[in-house]
Amino acid sequence: MAAVRDNVFPTRMNLTVTKTRLKGAQTGHSLLKRKSEALTTRFRVIVRKIEDAKLKMGKVMQNASFSLAEVAYITGDISYQVRESAKAATFKVSAKQENVSGVLLPAFEPNVLSGPGQFELTGLGRGGQQIQKARAVYIKAVETLVELASLQTAFVILDEVIKLTNRRVNAIEYVIIPRIENTISYINSELDEQDREEFYRLKKIQGKKKERAAAAQRELDDLAKLTIEDGNLHAAVGDDESGVRNILSEQMDEDIIF
Repeated sequence: MAAVRDNVFPTRMNLTVTKTRLKGAQTGHSLLKRKSEALTTRFRVIVRKIEDAKLKMGKVMQNASFSLAEVAYITGDISYQVRESAKAATFKVSAKQENVSGVLLPAFEPNVLSGPGQFELTGLGRGGQQIQKARAVYIKAVETLVELASLQTAFVILDEVIKLTNRRVNAIEYVIIPRIENTISYINSELDEQDREEFYRLKKIQGKKKERAAAAQRELDDLAKLTIEDGNLHAAVGDDESGVRNILSEQMDEDIIF
């Protein structure tokens, strides 16, 4: 099976661009890996807090149930008195966001209004102490519920984000980076092949030039030989002509004086 790579034209420009992409992919992989580790660490802390909060919630709700049973035993049904006394909320929940490695986690904080309560006269005849105790216990239970809700919400969000981040890390590590590396290997092999072809072409051209130069040199040598032979031939002809008897030059006649 052939290695998976990008369909690019093997040029040095594309090689530089692909190497830049590889560097970016490696940097992104490193950053996402660190993000995953940070989120996983926070996730484990939240899991431990949720476990402690659930154990605490069980004890608090148990105490709250006993307190309500005591109130019901001493004062009877006081639900109508509570509904009549309730005019405004004394327990409020405020929400804020916490940034953890780029992930916004909601955090809920309980706000209990201090001061004279709306239920001061409830149970004035009997059971007032048990009612105030039950109210304090249920406030603590609601605070624990708010804390648990905040932790559970952060747990769900972190679980999804960690899964998504791990998928991205695996995709970059096992798909994107190998594909880019295969593309770089392909471009390098093609460029090496082009260099070998260019070297062979230049070598052949150099060989052809040498052959032509040698042929031209041989032609010059042959022409020089022919020139020398023609010169010797003319010299020989000149010697033969100089060997012919010249009667006019053999003797000098005496001058005749009249």
